Amino acid sequence: MTVAHLALSIWHQLLHNTARSLLVSIIVAPLVYLVVNELVRRNARISGIKGPGGLPVIGNLWDIRVDAAEKYRQWSRSFGAVYQIQLGNIPVVVVNSASAARAIFGHNAQAMSSRPEFYTFHKASLAFLFLLFLPHHILSDTAGTTIGTSPYSDSLKRRRKGASSALNKPSVATYVSHLDVETRDFIKELYNYGDAGATPTDPMPMIQRLSLSLALTLNWGTRLKSQEDQLFDEITHVEEEISRFRSTTGNLQDYIPLLRINPINFHSAKAREMRSRRDTYLAALNRGLDQRIADGTYEPCIQANVILDKETKLNQAELTSISLTMLSGGLDTVTTQVAWLMAFLAQHPEIQEKAVSEIRKFYDDDQPMCDAAEDQKCPYVVALVRESLRYFTVLRLALPRASVKNIMYDGVMIPQGTVVFLNAWACNMDPNVWSDPQVFRPERWLEQPDAPLFTYGVGYRMCAGSLLANRELYLLYMRLLNSFRIEKYDDVECDPVRGNADPTSLVAMPRRYKARFVPRNPAALAAAMKDSTGT
Repeated sequence: MTVAHLALSIWHQLLHNTARSLLVSIIVAPLVYLVVNELVRRNARISGIKGPGGLPVIGNLWDIRVDAAEKYRQWSRSFGAVYQIQLGNIPVVVVNSASAARAIFGHNAQAMSSRPEFYTFHKASLAFLFLLFLPHHILSDTAGTTIGTSPYSDSLKRRRKGASSALNKPSVATYVSHLDVETRDFIKELYNYGDAGATPTDPMPMIQRLSLSLALTLNWGTRLKSQEDQLFDEITHVEEEISRFRSTTGNLQDYIPLLRINPINFHSAKAREMRSRRDTYLAALNRGLDQRIADGTYEPCIQANVILDKETKLNQAELTSISLTMLSGGLDTVTTQVAWLMAFLAQHPEIQEKAVSEIRKFYDDDQPMCDAAEDQKCPYVVALVRESLRYFTVLRLALPRASVKNIMYDGVMIPQGTVVFLNAWACNMDPNVWSDPQVFRPERWLEQPDAPLFTYGVGYRMCAGSLLANRELYLLYMRLLNSFRIEKYDDVECDPVRGNADPTSLVAMPRRYKARFVPRNPAALAAAMKDSTGT
């Protein structure tokens, strides 16, 4: 045999062995990963806490791909009010009852004061390749996280203190003039776009303009006077897209480590685009305020107050975090809350008429623009606000918590660092609190005024903007119901689960619809709108 033949024979054997080794590796490697990962996943479970079984690698992610909060509520019937699931390799404790929520979050407020740091949203990558494909890191990379998504830290304490100061009862009272202008313009838009009730109209753009303009006014001292403004379309679209990235199943690499080496992530390009566009309008809003401060023409607002306060310890990133919190909070929650209730009222005129009969005890039909300075005077409308918050719990899973130390619940230890979900939807539907939780009935809050409401959360990380939201909703519903009879045009599914437009989203939103807004007293309403300055 020649040297050439010998070399060729060795080469063929190497190729054969390499191909066989490669084939074996392709078959064996996934099996090894599966076995090792399953051992890791099982060992991660919390001892003593029951919960549903899951699939290898993904755990319960498949089970909760849609209507997660409702699925958790159903599981509580089998596993109790507090149980654990696994999202990939991460064990998560889910709290599904009012009493358990008070015990875990209320009695352990400091221990449950943090947020988990998920891979894509909080942790910087060590390699540029990974950085390119991490949508949540991309989203928080420049403008920062909101107060709600930030882990516990000294910076968080400063931001919460700043936000709480801007949103406490005395501060909210100073915003009445803003609430007056924005709710007047909201009524005016419903009247104009709906041709005084002659034309069915989609109220969502009007609701979004109201919430967005109020957020801009409070934070930057500038109004958004029309939904025709280019900034309206830009901010509402970008913030809606960013909200979609924050759903539990929106970033599977948070829970499945193998996906972190995936170089193809179809969310990445869109996420980078949303970050860039958000940075652009935030910078424009900041520049505009800086110029007005320099010119001495600024309106008092949260950002200006902090900028001009020499004693403040907030830096620019922390200030932006507060502003983002206000912006996203109003658009996500108040907007969606109003959209649900208006759809429901259109389908249920009897509730409208009950509310109007109660409003008539304080205002005649020739006073459609109820006094913005009075708050909580009409008990039934106060109850209507609370019932809409309960029944249409828009943020059904409150933002996840992370325990900063061990806590005990029902004789079982929940270890430090555990991710804990508050199922606000299940707590608001707790049959141990209400005999008829599935029924929309405002009267329940007149019967049990001290009953718990979990829509704003519970404990240390409870929403700081609840007082402002309640006051805004109260005035809005007073003026809406006293100005218009809302007539059904589209048949809208108003069941909170079946009517959810996107059951994978973090925020539960109704499907878009049209209704007629017919003036109750056309002459009085026309006169009231004519008197409106809308400055």
